[in-house]
Amino acid sequence: MTQTAEMRTHQFESHSGPETIAVGHRVAALLAPPKFLILRGDLGAGKTTLVKGIAEALEAADPDEVTSPTFTLIHEYEGARAVDGRREPVMLYHLDLYRIQNERQLDSLGLEELSSPESIVLVEWGEKFPSVVKRSQGEIEMRATGGDSRSITLTLKD
Repeated sequence: MTQTAEMRTHQFESHSGPETIAVGHRVAALLAPPKFLILRGDLGAGKTTLVKGIAEALEAADPDEVTSPTFTLIHEYEGARAVDGRREPVMLYHLDLYRIQNERQLDSLGLEELSSPESIVLVEWGEKFPSVVKRSQGEIEMRATGGDSRSITLTLKD
């Protein structure tokens, strides 16, 4: 982990889909709601596979229940996380803005309503929109490093 006054960075490596799901578990442990993050990576980088692990770790969904929201735009998962020995509710929202063309279309999604004290919002292709970048509290960047290997970087703003 690299730490500066404004950012905390966590670096992970994965060499397979199951390892990416396991990294999702580790990432979930670092995400305390409320959190609004951009999920960056090329098509096929494994973003949805990572979300499968995050959702599973938050007891929000089994990995096979998590699919890409490319056509539905938003998937919502209700789960819980352990905090000081007790279970606290968490809402996981997975958005894909790939098909959204402009800020006006984005406004119709109601991003403001998704942000709540118990929510974790992960937004694919959010870097396309200045309003999403401004709202973001960090990002998860996924890069293919050859074959099924991935470099996964979680950067959180303090």
